[in-house]
Amino acid sequence: MEIGIIGGGASGMAAAIAAAQSPGSRITVLERQAKVGRKLLATGNGRCNLTNRGVAPAHYHGEQPDFVRPALEKFPVEDTLAWFRSLGLCVTAEPGGKIYPYSDQANSVVDVLRFALQREEITLRTGCEVTAVRKLPAYFQVCAGAELLSFDRLVVCCGGPAGSKLGGTSAGIELLKSLGHRSTPLRPSLVQLKSSFSGCAALKGVRANCRIRLLRDGAMQRENEGEIQFAQFGISGPVVFEISRDACRGGHWTAELDFLPQMDESAVFSLLCERKSVPLTASDLLTGVVHNRLGRVIVSCAQLSGGAPISSLRSEDLRRVARLCKRLSLELTGPLGFDAAQVTAGGIQTAQFCPETMESRLVPGLFACGEVLDIDGDCGGYNLQWAWSSGRLAGQSAGRARP
Repeated sequence: MEIGIIGGGASGMAAAIAAAQSPGSRITVLERQAKVGRKLLATGNGRCNLTNRGVAPAHYHGEQPDFVRPALEKFPVEDTLAWFRSLGLCVTAEPGGKIYPYSDQANSVVDVLRFALQREEITLRTGCEVTAVRKLPAYFQVCAGAELLSFDRLVVCCGGPAGSKLGGTSAGIELLKSLGHRSTPLRPSLVQLKSSFSGCAALKGVRANCRIRLLRDGAMQRENEGEIQFAQFGISGPVVFEISRDACRGGHWTAELDFLPQMDESAVFSLLCERKSVPLTASDLLTGVVHNRLGRVIVSCAQLSGGAPISSLRSEDLRRVARLCKRLSLELTGPLGFDAAQVTAGGIQTAQFCPETMESRLVPGLFACGEVLDIDGDCGGYNLQWAWSSGRLAGQSAGRARP
């Protein structure tokens, strides 16, 4: 049986390796880029957070988030780690459940997968862009450049437009739409957020631990705690990625930043009052409490003169500073876009696929997996686990003989 796999990313490689285990199957992987796994090399800032001990359907989103359950149950985290061990990869777990290659290098993950593709049953064709697919009565016809290829079964796993500079594309979504499938709206997820707050430019490069509250029209939508990083355009960092999925979709959006989540506002005020006897200026009021540049921005937002002696500050001045330490409000203007996004939210509707096999309910013999479907996970290895689990299930199902 001839099986075509369109896309050589995480889910595509998992699908090919799984399909090759079916006797009599011949697999051709069609990857439009020069190498497989290019986006995978950039995940986790080049470290590749390949899964998470806490994987569960609650960490996934889409019209039907529970669609992930069968794939995750058939190929759970422990089985995934055992599979990677069998391919030669050593891993390490961090507090919180994130799992990385022991080498701390994403290329280790790509390399073991690439080596696993080097078997007689698998043909890897890179630099091969698929532009059209047709379902004929007995087979699938795939147009790749000037060639017409034929396959008994087809797995589409081209990902989404997120990370377009690394090869992200909506091509797979368009191919599936051409075969009768529908897509939900696409938007960037796990992405930086733009802000009109003037202090962002002054804070460029500053990192800080904080609790962030995401509000739409004054009502809290999401809350998270972790590291934030300021940039010229706005805010970034893991704590921002976690809440970015639905940010700026209609209404007025703001982010409230609490830089001292372990203290209440009255405790911060008391701390500042103790500093009135220190012979320093207001610009140094928060020295030793938060990053120096952040401290100066907060003092400025409190409308205090940085050159004023701390001893001259009134109680109401210190209360304003304490309040801003706990609730610095930034107006948000939108996500940074697909170029910067790690994941695509939205995709081909999962209602048109069987979660037990990843096969299309509309076109027999057609399978899809990974990011091309309307499933996206939280930050922390959840999206790659979906790629491994859904890719493996699609590959096994494509290689299975009809009853």
